[in-house]
Order: sequence, then structure tokens, then C-alpha cells
Amino acid sequence: MSWVLPLLLLLPPAALAALHLGFRAPRRRERGDPSAAGMPRFREIVIPTVRDLPLRGWLVEPRDTAGGDAPTVVVVHGWGANMEMMLPLAGPFHDAGFRVLLFDARNHGSSPRDGHSSMPKFAEDAEAALDWLDAAGLRGRRILVGHSIGAAAALLAASRRRDVAGVVAIAAFAHPARLMARTLRRLRLPAPVVRAVLRYIEWVIGHDYDDIAPENVVCRVRCPVLLAHGTADRVIPVSDMDRIARCRRKNIRTLRVEGADHDSVDLLTANADRLVEFARQASSP
Repeated sequence: MSWVLPLLLLLPPAALAALHLGFRAPRRRERGDPSAAGMPRFREIVIPTVRDLPLRGWLVEPRDTAGGDAPTVVVVHGWGANMEMMLPLAGPFHDAGFRVLLFDARNHGSSPRDGHSSMPKFAEDAEAALDWLDAAGLRGRRILVGHSIGAAAALLAASRRRDVAGVVAIAAFAHPARLMARTLRRLRLPAPVVRAVLRYIEWVIGHDYDDIAPENVVCRVRCPVLLAHGTADRVIPVSDMDRIARCRRKNIRTLRVEGADHDSVDLLTANADRLVEFARQASSP
């Protein structure tokens, strides 16, 4: 690490500023709510996270009256997204009788700003949502459903807890360093600069890449895991799903969604019966 900062100091100030701006996710605020997606039984909630920063969320009650014992699907959105954008994915779980908790991660949607965004921060927020369920007395089993960086965060959160019954990880990347290196290479940066930037980012987020990489983390997850990925994903190739699945544990299943790109929610919901059936099995006693 000693050689990284001197090399970065050789970059123009504008380049360093651009690097830090890369940590700032675009903010899209909600314009609607679950009622517009056919889920009228919901309430707005506030989830305390680190330093009591309040995450904004929605708790959508199931159609029946299962009460606190109904299983809950906790949905974790991706980079630059918000909880409203996850409603099409949440709908099939709601229709199947699950309670659904959606929230905006820090620096996203209507939740507060808190420095840079990172996958470990997404995981902290997902764990805060699970803790909120405990505080609210909602005792049913919990399924984490995440997309992209939210999928990686769901795996990381599940690896640290015993109260997660299953994880649906949609379009997760296998290793953060490879994902960022692919992006940086498109900028035609020299290889030494790419390596320096990667080490600098690792220092900023405060975590070793290998410790948080989904391809490694998944081997520490004890509950059932469903990895779903579109074959036409141009952001994170479907080969990343295969890398994560190399752990070859019996609790890991895969689902290839033919023709789906990274944000092809329509094709994902067309395969929602597979996702729902997995969640139903994982949440069964």
C-alpha cells in the first residue's frame, strides 16, 4: 500500500476529484408507492442504522392475516436505484403471501447521505432492516432478495447471521476488484494506475476485496442460496454467477435467465415463479 498514495498524487486534481465522485451514486427519489403496484396494505417505516441514521422504507403486509409469523422478504436494491424501482420484483412475493420490506440504502432514494457508498455499507443497511424486524416483533422467517450490488450485500449479510432463511442474489458480481478493473480499463488507464486506484478504493472502503468478494463469501453462507443471472447482462457477465457457484456447496442453486440484461426486470419477473418457489421452500419450517 505504501506505493499507492504517491502514485495517485501524481494524478491531476481533477482526476482525483472524479475518482471520489465515482463513489457517489446517482440519487433517484421515489415518485410513487406500493399502492400503485397493487400492494395497498403498506406503511412507511424508519430503520435506524449506524449512528442512528434513519433509512426510509416500506413494510408491505401480506394479503392474508398471518400476522407476525408470516415470512418476510427483505429487498435490497442496486447501485443508484431505490426501493420503488424494486416493486415489480417485490410484487410476486407479495402475491404469494410474503410480507415484503423494502428500503433505501444510505445515499439512495429518500435515505440520508453518509459519505461514500460501498457494498459493505449496503450489507450494513440490510442487517439494520433485519434488526428492525426483530424490534417490531415480526417473527417469521426472513429471505434476502438483492439485485447487483444489493445481491452481493445480501450474501455478505447472510454470511454473518443465523436469522436468514434464504438468499436470492440477482446479477451479483463475483469479485469487486475484477468488476472495477473492467470499468477502469474502459477508460484506457495505464495498468499501474488501475492497480493504484483499486488499492486506494480498498483503503477507502476499509475492507479487503477478498474478504467481501461474493465468490468467497458464499462459502460462508449457511442458508439456501439462489443465484439468478441474465445471459445477456452487459454490466456483470453471467460468468460471474458461475464463479460464485464454484463453491459447490449443496445449498447453492443457479438460474440462468435467457436474454435478460442487467436491469431486465420484465424478464426476471417472468421467471418469478422460480424465485418465489425457492423462497417458499427456504422459509418452510
